Amino acid sequence: MGCAGIAKGAVIPGLHLSELNEVAAIASRDVDKAKKTAEELNIPTAYGSYEELLADASIDVIYIPLPNHLHREWTIRAAEAGKHILCEKPLALTAQEAAEMSEAAAKAGVLLSEAFMYRYHPRYDMIKKVIADGEIGDIRGIRSAFTFNNAGHKENVRYRKEWGGGSIYDVGCYPINAARLLLGKEPEAVTVQALFSPEHDHVDMMASGLIEFEGAVSLTFDCGMWAAFRNPLEVLGTEGIIEVPSAFVTGAPGSGNFFVDAKGERREVEVPHVNAYTLQADHMANAINGVSELQFGSSDGVNNMKVIDACLLSAHEHTRIKI
Repeated sequence: MGCAGIAKGAVIPGLHLSELNEVAAIASRDVDKAKKTAEELNIPTAYGSYEELLADASIDVIYIPLPNHLHREWTIRAAEAGKHILCEKPLALTAQEAAEMSEAAAKAGVLLSEAFMYRYHPRYDMIKKVIADGEIGDIRGIRSAFTFNNAGHKENVRYRKEWGGGSIYDVGCYPINAARLLLGKEPEAVTVQALFSPEHDHVDMMASGLIEFEGAVSLTFDCGMWAAFRNPLEVLGTEGIIEVPSAFVTGAPGSGNFFVDAKGERREVEVPHVNAYTLQADHMANAINGVSELQFGSSDGVNNMKVIDACLLSAHEHTRIKI
């Protein structure tokens, strides 16, 4: 649903590699744009409206990469049309919106999942195993970042406040999600400082935060859209450290590898070179077909939005927010 850059550049190519899915149709509010994209990406059907896509009885799943403020409306409409939904992060603009989307999916008996592709990459199971095996001891903290510089493109939807623009929504959601995934817990409080730019409709262009979990374990993170590119993650333990140089983006073979530094030895852990977007789609197909349970359902998306809500409130009010 839509011809967003993430759809054209990553998700659709990943779907084309899938053995369990096929891209049957694409829709845009501009039919010529839909037809051009369909031709470029070898998609058999192009629609000039989102409504036409939802009315197509042959479609099982809708992927929604629309601007953030449209996620709620079109997820609910897709659910009411009986379609399963893979919705781009952030799931919504608020936890309340996300809860309404989750309720709509449950009422319609369809699956809804937030499209955090990174967590389907096998290296995260490998990282969790290193932690579970006690190789780095007890976790004392997690540190992560996701930044890039796109500030010159002021017409970008990321810089529209009412559309859900800002770095916390766009990339800060990744470190937050990863910490929740690795710790298997929900945070208790957050404190965030942010740079709100008048040049970019007053969205947060850079943010730094502390996310508190029980047991005095915290995530320290920063995110930005006006800084040099990087996306590392580090898990600090009493006996060692896990370092992931490129935690959320993988490209060339080897770029997904991570390092374990423990008990005086440092080793590089090689991980399979796979397409996380393909794995994400295949996982959802298996869940729809009843082969396996959906690992990250809509409730996970609601919980991530609760943390994002708290981060934005903390940044605006300059105070610690309990969740």
